Amino acid sequence: MNLLLDIAPAITSSSIALAAAAVFFLVFLGVAYIVFRMMRKTVKMAFRIAIVGVILLIAVAGSAALWAVATGTTEKPRPTRSR
Repeated sequence: MNLLLDIAPAITSSSIALAAAAVFFLVFLGVAYIVFRMMRKTVKMAFRIAIVGVILLIAVAGSAALWAVATGTTEKPRPTRSR
């Protein structure tokens, strides 16, 4: 009976963090594409690419930070003094 209530060992916190980082990146990639298309006639190409580059830089940094924080260790530090 206990086997039915166990969590599958294939799903780990690192795989969930990787999926969350990928989704975060894909959302920002979509936002960058929409911004690039919306600014098609009003702004010159160099400025459009600079704005999209900033959005993609935020996406990469956010994905890396999310992945790094979520895959960190959850172990408690050992006490420095013994009783």
